[in-house]
Amino acid sequence: MRVALVSDVFYSEDGESRLRRRLAEAKARGATLAVLPEIPLNPWSPATATPRDEDAEAANGPRHQMLGRCAQEGRIAVVGGAIVLDPSTGKRHNTALVFDDAGNLVGTYRKVHLPNEEGFREPCHYDPGSDPPQAIQAGGLTFGVQICSDMNRPAGSQVLGAAGAQAIVNPRATQAITYERWKLVFRANALTSTAYVLSVNRPGPEQGVDIGGPSIAVDPNGDVLIESMDPVTTVDLDEQVITNARRRYPGYLAHFPAIYARGWSQVNPR
Repeated sequence: MRVALVSDVFYSEDGESRLRRRLAEAKARGATLAVLPEIPLNPWSPATATPRDEDAEAANGPRHQMLGRCAQEGRIAVVGGAIVLDPSTGKRHNTALVFDDAGNLVGTYRKVHLPNEEGFREPCHYDPGSDPPQAIQAGGLTFGVQICSDMNRPAGSQVLGAAGAQAIVNPRATQAITYERWKLVFRANALTSTAYVLSVNRPGPEQGVDIGGPSIAVDPNGDVLIESMDPVTTVDLDEQVITNARRRYPGYLAHFPAIYARGWSQVNPR
């Protein structure tokens, strides 16, 4: 299984044509799935605390349609995203959109953990999701999505590993200066969930926010496979590595969700 990590954003006038070219490169290099950064068809909206109407869209909106077209035309599965309005609540959510290689939407996930600090005023732009991550099948891979800071609360990654996800993909927008901390989290989550962790960042500074840092892939043993600043990076995933990791410590340890559910029920969510 080969996955492409595409460190680029596509909100300019030529965004769709550039996305097609990036996906064509990924496909030519043998990838069956391409992972884009966090909200890749938007400018980095949370750079300020001021939301804009044009940054969000209804379900099946223009960004959704663009991603589907490009997946279909490129014959490659794609993990993209948009700020999507929920018609039942009127709330906006930072939503991962997963398309198969025919351009069909096959999975979604709403970001749960929202930073609120200089350059990352995310609660001003969207609300946290309320659903746990689930395993999705696309591009010949079973995987789950954790968007950016969701990785720093590892319960979601552990749920995905227990649910049989072979990989956890992590579209992100993070600062270069924090990369070593993120790498530690990626390695720990891969080891404890016994799944590959694949993360791709937005490519560079935007609106005064020092975004940057490499794409990274970590195997289920916690070993770093790649770190790359290239716009398109590919990594091969080996199902036998996953199987072996789940047979060894700590992979073989049982899960006790009822115990931890009782514990979480007693904790203040803040």
